[in-house]
Amino acid sequence: MILAHAFGQRYELPIPLLVFVLGGAAVVIVSFALIATRPVRQAATAYSDDLVVPRRTSNAVGLLATVVLATLVSCGLGGSQVVAENILPTVFWLIIWIAVPLSVGLLGDWTRAVNPFAFLGRIADQSALRRALLGSPQPVKWPGWLGWWPAVALFFTAACGELVFNLRVTVPANTALALTIYAALSMFAGFLFGPQWLERGEMFTVLYSTWGRLGFFRFGSPGPRGFAGGLAVPFQASASRISFVLLLLVSVNFDGLLSTPRWITFERSLPGALSAHPDRLEGFRVATFGLLALALALVFSVFAYTAARIGQQHSGFRQGLSGLLPSLLPIAFAYLLAHNIEYLIVNSQLLFPLLGNPAGVSWWPRLPLPFNDSYEVHPNLLPNGLYWYVSVVVIVVAHIIAVLLAHRHLGSRQSDPRAVRASEYPWLVVMVAYTMLSLWLLAQPLVTEHRATEPQAAQPAASATPAVGPSESR
Repeated sequence: MILAHAFGQRYELPIPLLVFVLGGAAVVIVSFALIATRPVRQAATAYSDDLVVPRRTSNAVGLLATVVLATLVSCGLGGSQVVAENILPTVFWLIIWIAVPLSVGLLGDWTRAVNPFAFLGRIADQSALRRALLGSPQPVKWPGWLGWWPAVALFFTAACGELVFNLRVTVPANTALALTIYAALSMFAGFLFGPQWLERGEMFTVLYSTWGRLGFFRFGSPGPRGFAGGLAVPFQASASRISFVLLLLVSVNFDGLLSTPRWITFERSLPGALSAHPDRLEGFRVATFGLLALALALVFSVFAYTAARIGQQHSGFRQGLSGLLPSLLPIAFAYLLAHNIEYLIVNSQLLFPLLGNPAGVSWWPRLPLPFNDSYEVHPNLLPNGLYWYVSVVVIVVAHIIAVLLAHRHLGSRQSDPRAVRASEYPWLVVMVAYTMLSLWLLAQPLVTEHRATEPQAAQPAASATPAVGPSESR
């Protein structure tokens, strides 16, 4: 049986839901009380711009990564179209989309040398080719107004594929076609804009470098070594950069929202024109995703601006939010881990038989266990309670780090301890509220009975959510 996100089987909360949610809020408040009295050194230098500048990487490694990508795409196009029998959807939605972001959030952005899309963008950055086709060897200047919007649009599209259109995007041929189109786009944009494409537009470069701010090692990125060391350099105060970081947070929350029984009931109560037509229902979910992102951006902006004004900092909404945005990234990472830890451990076992027959074709030679279809996934490899307690510990630690980062930012801009303390209260309020909401979303599959008690049917392997609509699967 292939499991969905979070918890594969029903697991009762060891404490009442209200106590659990209020306990999480209390952790944030106590952390604030302990940290608020700590002095903060004044910022000695101006914050640098947040640019993602890849180091020089080995062409041999980049070429090898591209060969692996081409092999996976060929499996998707020419192999079995049964999701559980083809390696491409599992590798993309399990490894590239979830496992790699979690790994760079722990270690730092180690992916620059092995990102095939960045490699294709670099090799297409040819002055001679631009001179021949465009009449000038210089790359086209990246418009200032464009910012990180290409990366924002690409990430939003991919997240919608994972959360809304998973029935279609997890079909191997569709995943392969999407990756092929994106590889061609990366080459064209690399040819046209040069390194600026990697700095602002190439989704995986921006995604992994953003999560890598949390990792222990810098790998050439700015900031001191150590966990969350990269967050000493804040995100640029632009709408596009702020939007990208907030989408990392909102995508996990939206996935949790789709899992709640109340949302399932709400969708079933929609007018027949929506609930009876899958295409319209998918459009409704996409719109909800976008509106949720806008709502959270507005709420965080208002509280960040209020904190800046109370602290006598003369900054606008974007400046106030960008300064406090690093404090939200550990929280986003914690919920990403909590939401996917069991899914990763269980579904990663599928890689054994898939490596034995990557394309899922009948003529492939049969290999010994565990690289054949006789291998069985063990959904109860670890107790469900263990996943839960690990998730809670990660969430608590992330909120403590978030409080510390917010205190460090607000305190570095103000010399008056009373003004520092007063400026932290608005941000504390919104963090407590957000903590309670997120913990409630995380706990919903655990405290509500499923509609049916019969065992779940086997589901496809490769979707970051199962290859059925969220309302039917969770």
